[in-house]
Amino acid sequence: MKIAITSTGNSPEATLDSRFGRCSYFVIYDTKTGSMEFIPNPNRSAMEGAGPASVQLVASRGVEKVISGEFGAKVKAIFDSLKIQLIIINDTEMKISRIIEMVSPKK
Repeated sequence: MKIAITSTGNSPEATLDSRFGRCSYFVIYDTKTGSMEFIPNPNRSAMEGAGPASVQLVASRGVEKVISGEFGAKVKAIFDSLKIQLIIINDTEMKISRIIEMVSPKK
């Protein structure tokens, strides 16, 4: 399964970005292969429509879950229609590596 995580930077030591649509990076983590891809968010400085455009970006990568600090109402409705699960983590100090540990399948 592919999971998108909002990140403040492009390394596993970066922290969770509380903003979905305007986050700095998206981490696409594949639980099957353990691969991680860091994608700079091209929508972070958009005047408007950053949330919906970011939904399209992560949905185009085939994600089934998205982890962030918060999601706007418009974005929630779009994700619901796409049947993509949203997970909110309120700890913006949490490192990407820790989140990946939490969602990785136990061996």
